[in-house]
Amino acid sequence: MTKWIEWLHGFAEFTSNYFHPLPTQNMTRLSQFVIYWLVLTAGLQTSNLLAAQGDWPTYRGDNARSGIQTESLAPPLKSIWKHVPAYPPRPAWQGEAKWDGWNKVYDLKHRQDFDHAFHVVGDGKLLFYGSSSEDKVVCLDAASGKIRWVFYTEGPVRLAPTLVDSSLFVGSDDGHVYRLGAADGSLEWKVLLGPKDYRIPGNGRMISAWPARTGVVVQGDLAYAGVGMFPSEGVFVCAIKTSTGEVVWKTEQNDLPAQGYLVASRSRLYVPTGRNNPVVLDITDGKRQQVIDGDGGSYALLTNDALVFGPGKTGQLRWVEPGTSDQLATFQGNHMIVYRGHSYLHSDTELQAIDRERYLELARQRRDLYAYRQKLNDTLKQIKKESAETAEEKASSIQKELVDLARSLDQIGQDMQGCLLWKELCEYPLSLILSGDVLYTGGKDKVGAFDAASGRLLWSHPVEGRALGLASTGGRLLVSTDRGVIHCFAPEG
Repeated sequence: MTKWIEWLHGFAEFTSNYFHPLPTQNMTRLSQFVIYWLVLTAGLQTSNLLAAQGDWPTYRGDNARSGIQTESLAPPLKSIWKHVPAYPPRPAWQGEAKWDGWNKVYDLKHRQDFDHAFHVVGDGKLLFYGSSSEDKVVCLDAASGKIRWVFYTEGPVRLAPTLVDSSLFVGSDDGHVYRLGAADGSLEWKVLLGPKDYRIPGNGRMISAWPARTGVVVQGDLAYAGVGMFPSEGVFVCAIKTSTGEVVWKTEQNDLPAQGYLVASRSRLYVPTGRNNPVVLDITDGKRQQVIDGDGGSYALLTNDALVFGPGKTGQLRWVEPGTSDQLATFQGNHMIVYRGHSYLHSDTELQAIDRERYLELARQRRDLYAYRQKLNDTLKQIKKESAETAEEKASSIQKELVDLARSLDQIGQDMQGCLLWKELCEYPLSLILSGDVLYTGGKDKVGAFDAASGRLLWSHPVEGRALGLASTGGRLLVSTDRGVIHCFAPEG
């Protein structure tokens, strides 16, 4: 019973990442869980908001792209099957630019790597992926890895489908969004989201001038998707009725593409734009709220309605406060997991855990002090324009205050360093998820598992290729590589 209560507490904290805090301050975490559960069962589908225990219904588990599975998958694991397709992925963008000559930035990160592996979604019985090389959606038996059915589109399927109840939602480079029956791959409806069905050459294939390259995110009775990569031709982000495929609203943008997995909260839709910065839309009507500053990238996740995105040009994750463009903090890394008051940062060489709540509290204090210091400096410049007699005394007082501010900022910097809980070398820099209390990481020709509490390496196993995709569903670990291979692991015994 104690473990069950602990699980409820942990789940309540997990769900709080996706719901605003309730006003009652003395409410226990367990009672919060009960209320959240009633809210969900009253009108929302849990699979639309977060990875249900045992399932992985959409890319990175949920609409926040958290990469978190509440069900524990404890190593050591053994290989139980391997799926090898006829052809490996054919990415839309082959690799990163070599350098940014204008800004003299070298060793750039790849900011458009969303389709370099066949990312898997599914439940305990069926698994699904889209193929960019064979223009199809594939369903696998979760226990054996055998193909159950195949559905062909008229263009590459670059992003993972989304599973909701008994239906599968997926977009294709042919410009359509499809709803398929999950059991047999039957077509339930398809809708063209661009202005017309016009095909052009792309990556040696014939594709729509408005390909669907955002995946499909489903929330309530609406599905959201974006099409188009040439802003001059129009890029469209749409809300679609899940029951009929009818378009509810359509937003056109003529300045940025739409490439990378959409991220959704209750009120906002975040649209990655490849090498550019995310666009924020009102999820109810599609009206643009802002374009977030930064160095771009198709990686993004939500936590407490704060957006984390990157990796930018050099591997930096930017934490943006809810409803603002305020970049509260910048973290060196490629991926992040946010759970139970901790942030797990994943870089090219290291894996580390920090006390997130304390770190962000200090970051807010530092932001406010920087703003106040700027105000004092502006005041000091203005004083120097006054007469020498009145200016000297005022300037002296401000300069003393600036010295005190510098000491406070130095102390905050030291305190922020003290938020580090652990840091370990990591040779698995390509992907990261959390399953229970275990961090699973993907690397070149291998996959590893680290203890989330200590950072200790618990297990590793070879795989074929660069392990760019990880999923945890039905008590199994799915590893997708750039060779198109999907490995399935399960606990020993």
